[in-house]
Amino acid sequence: MKPTLTRRAQNPDISSTANKSSSIWLKDNGCPLGTVPIRRITKDDLIRQRHIPPPEGTFESPLTNINNNREPKTSNISSQGYKLTKSFSYSACNSSNPYDPNNKFAGAGMSASLWNPRIESQQHTACRLKIQKGSNILQVGWRVDPALYGDTKTRSFIHFQAGNIHCFNTLCPGFIIVNRDFPVDASFDNFQHRGDKSASEITMFIDRDFVNGNWWLLYDESNVEVGFWPQKIFTELRSFADNVEWGGVAYSEPGVPEHPMGSRCFPIGDPNYDAYCRRFNVLNDKGETIHIDKTNVRVDDPNHYGLMDVPHWRGGKYQHMAFYGGPGGFETLC
Repeated sequence: MKPTLTRRAQNPDISSTANKSSSIWLKDNGCPLGTVPIRRITKDDLIRQRHIPPPEGTFESPLTNINNNREPKTSNISSQGYKLTKSFSYSACNSSNPYDPNNKFAGAGMSASLWNPRIESQQHTACRLKIQKGSNILQVGWRVDPALYGDTKTRSFIHFQAGNIHCFNTLCPGFIIVNRDFPVDASFDNFQHRGDKSASEITMFIDRDFVNGNWWLLYDESNVEVGFWPQKIFTELRSFADNVEWGGVAYSEPGVPEHPMGSRCFPIGDPNYDAYCRRFNVLNDKGETIHIDKTNVRVDDPNHYGLMDVPHWRGGKYQHMAFYGGPGGFETLC
């Protein structure tokens, strides 16, 4: 299937992008022509699925906004057990309300540094790009999740939610892979350590096909087409999204100490030491790319996690940085 997208692949040669993001690309030139990579589902996978917590829910609650000393606003907060550090977008029309139902986003993107926080079996942590309208949600990013994957490796992930139905990766029908070189749940061999002089990061986009309404996943700066969620599986996301978020997520079962997020340390505003997201952008309803300067910021538990939102970290393109992370309920030497 050839999508009609605003962001088109700049270079169809995937091998040229392999070293930019990670070693997530399949070895030995990927799958045979006419096939795509899908992880084999085992009995253990099915047993672990029973213990995967529901995705972060949303409901209305007063929110203290910590960005630029603005007045408190009402916004969504997470389900029990979830802690978020996130930036979320204003509309392309500069509305003061990021949850304005008149927002019309046809896609979004970000780059994120890769980390491997140490967590326990019934915990998970992630950095994700999330677009949403009502109960319909799409998420992409990296994740450490023993309940989902059976290990503590840093892996890519995708997730969709349509009403009461939700699914990770290819564990159920929904996402259609078209790329024979890219497994959506593969592990990263390279990730960041505090003090590294060069970051290991991944770039990702979610874009809506204006012709048929399908939502496409693109990776790397060359916009490699990985696959798509068909329009027909959604209710509210049959049209445009009205909210976009970027940032970190941590989950621990209620009553269990919060685990570390990102670099395991509170951010200091340095990409060599902090987990970060950058390259914040959205597509408006005309397919125009809007680079985001203004965001609202929220931290669920400032005693354990932090976020520094810096719209102009340095000169040049894509320099809106959101540094996030924290030790959770554990002592960490930083």
